[in-house]
Amino acid sequence: MEQLMQAPVAAVIFVITIITSLIAFSNQNLYGKLMLHPYNVSRGRHVYTIITSGFIHKDLMHLFFNMMSYYFFAFQLEPVLGHLQFGVLYMLSLVLSDMPSVVKHKEDYSYYSLGASGAVSAVVFSAILYNPLNGMMIMPIPVSIPAVIFGVLYLVYCSYATKYARDNINHDAHFYGALSGLMITILFHPGVLIGFFHQISEKVQSMMH
Repeated sequence: MEQLMQAPVAAVIFVITIITSLIAFSNQNLYGKLMLHPYNVSRGRHVYTIITSGFIHKDLMHLFFNMMSYYFFAFQLEPVLGHLQFGVLYMLSLVLSDMPSVVKHKEDYSYYSLGASGAVSAVVFSAILYNPLNGMMIMPIPVSIPAVIFGVLYLVYCSYATKYARDNINHDAHFYGALSGLMITILFHPGVLIGFFHQISEKVQSMMH
């Protein structure tokens, strides 16, 4: 209940995403209607799927990992960022993270995309701006690393995977979602950059002494 009061927008998105995904798992007709299909969207058809595709997932594991990441960051971010700002960041990043895929695959009739990964990446990277030194884990590395280093490695990996991976994961959405999160957060709270660099500067100075 406390989390609901402090982060009502994050809570609503969390619940809607889980419920919509679970319903879609057992309703293939609905599942197909909600998925992003760049071929159609680029031709002005089913444009709504740019948003609805972010509320369904491939399977339970996909849903679990996205919502676990979302849970750990979104409920702490919203009280800092602001309720309205958090909602705008999430929904706008959902759209912005999908647009490169729409352009890239506009002639590929067989390409579909789904999942909240782009918007979740935006939430994670927005949180990194506020707490760049927080420990984060990268599997299978057994120790945590500073969030800012995680962020750099994440972007490098997504950039590489976009070009070379053949794993049916939309790495473009991850990459552009992360960039959207950074951009929107800075637009809302330009002062976050001062705090970001101040924390890193203090850490570097303490390591040198």
